Amino acid sequence: MKLPFKDKKFLFLLTAVIAVIVLEILSLTGIEIPMPYAPFVFVAFILAIGYKVLWNGLNALIKLKFSSINLLMLIAAVGAFYLGEYPEAAVVIVLYVLGERLEDIGIENSKSALDELVSKSPKTAVVKDSGELLIDQVKVGSVVQVKPGDYIPLDGIIISGDTTVDEAAITGEPIPKDKHKGDIVFAGTVNKNGFIEIETTKISADTTFSKIIKLTFEAQANKSETQKFIQQFSKKYTPAIILLSALLFIVPVFILDQPLNKWLNQAITLLVIACPCALVISTPVAIYAAIGNASSKGALIKGGKYLEALAKVKAIALDKTRTITFGKPVVSDIIPLNVKDKEELLACAAGAEVFSEHPLAQAIVDASIKEGYEPHAVENFKSVMGKGLHADCLVCEDEKIFIGKLEFIKEHQPVTKEAEHIVEKLSNEGKTSVVISFGDGVAGIIGLTDEIKPDSEIAIEELIQLGIEPIMLTGDNEKAAKYVAAQVEIKKVFGNMLPENKSDKIKELLQEYKYVAMVGDGINDAPALAQSSVGIAMGAAGSDTAIETANIALMNDKLSLIPFLIRLSKKTLRRIKINTIAAVVVKFIFIVLAFLGFSNLALAIAADVGVTLIVILLSLNLMRFK
Repeated sequence: MKLPFKDKKFLFLLTAVIAVIVLEILSLTGIEIPMPYAPFVFVAFILAIGYKVLWNGLNALIKLKFSSINLLMLIAAVGAFYLGEYPEAAVVIVLYVLGERLEDIGIENSKSALDELVSKSPKTAVVKDSGELLIDQVKVGSVVQVKPGDYIPLDGIIISGDTTVDEAAITGEPIPKDKHKGDIVFAGTVNKNGFIEIETTKISADTTFSKIIKLTFEAQANKSETQKFIQQFSKKYTPAIILLSALLFIVPVFILDQPLNKWLNQAITLLVIACPCALVISTPVAIYAAIGNASSKGALIKGGKYLEALAKVKAIALDKTRTITFGKPVVSDIIPLNVKDKEELLACAAGAEVFSEHPLAQAIVDASIKEGYEPHAVENFKSVMGKGLHADCLVCEDEKIFIGKLEFIKEHQPVTKEAEHIVEKLSNEGKTSVVISFGDGVAGIIGLTDEIKPDSEIAIEELIQLGIEPIMLTGDNEKAAKYVAAQVEIKKVFGNMLPENKSDKIKELLQEYKYVAMVGDGINDAPALAQSSVGIAMGAAGSDTAIETANIALMNDKLSLIPFLIRLSKKTLRRIKINTIAAVVVKFIFIVLAFLGFSNLALAIAADVGVTLIVILLSLNLMRFK
């Protein structure tokens, strides 16, 4: 944080501090405001600067609210005034108000990422045939026009035009994505270089961007346990300091017959240095800074308590599909047996699969087109639910083709041991086999797999280095699960798990590890996410369920973001501890000095404001953590 020299209130207070210091220096050289004007000058000065502090302190006194920090400042200022230390009374109030302003600036800076998010929220939209409207007036199904360089105002589907879109505000991804007709776009993202028309799919209050903003600001209410403790502690701490200050004055003066002025000065010094400003500010600034950092990278953390829980996680359970893998089948093996080459096998299979809506069918068609093989023309297509399909190929000498599971093929054609062995081998590798037969016997086998994300292995390795046990929980069969787990170095694997089984397994893991995170898609894994210490939803952009279900929603599909968030959470907790210890140590030293009679008011004030400023600066460094 740079000193806010553009902040008018800060500059005014800084000028006031300098003025008081100059008056104090002049008084030491014998140049003082003459009596009886001095009290009135300083009263006017104090009221102009700190009337809110004094008024709040007076209200706290009337209501016997001894936990008020403003009451501490009121007592300190009145006491200094009573001693005739008018410049010191002014310094107490001015530096306290300056410290409060620094706290406000620190909080504002720590929330800057959130404010930037809000600033990207469009206010109007250009609706075709209606002109420019407030986004609240735009209905679902309206056609919105977006020029290059403009923010996309509402979630929708492109119905005309091609462009690239900067989705950093949603996903944290710095590289714009190509978008074409039929693609989904989000409010708050930037249309970079093409004129597009969008058919809106949500009203403004329901867009992904609106939900992110709403939940981000609601996150401030989800305070961490440390934050709650410090707030509760300060409520008891402040009255205790008032009592301690009273004893520091009463015992020496009325029992030990010591000089009144000296010990009243020490009591006031104790009130000032014991002010818990630095303690109270140490946690929220750090947490806001960390949450702002995470949001800029595409991670929505719903409160300090989840950030704190993440720092304590000892095990992390991960779903396989769409978490470690892409969740989309791709062709991995093309094995011709009774055909001349891969082209004939793939083109023939793709010709029949064109008519199927099964995900595996689409993967085979995509592979054929990608390889440049034109799918064969077929007729008499028929699908057999849960087994496969058959059709007549018009290219392969009008042969009837059968495509599907091995058992389905066995019902229609003889199957060799070689084919059975290949299917078993693919199964052991976590792959799905599609067997194709035409003519005599099995023509070939196509293997499909759910591809592992490029960053999954690195992310798991980083988790292990952080001392966290990765565990796979998946609804896939045991063989497929173990094969994928082995690729990314996950040792503990639990397959064939329904959503309720995952939730029960999380309960067991909590008994073993105490703090367990669960990573899933936020929909099928909702019960397990809710059961875990921290629920993390992957690829939450566009998924209302994921955003609302998870404690942390990753707006992109990067598993590698999770180790970063864990490091950030650990760094945040360490920073809070360091801030707290620093504040306590400084205050303890000056409290001891006050009891020994060696402290003074000016030094105490400087120490209090100094430690508050240091705490703020250290906390704001979390915004730059990488």
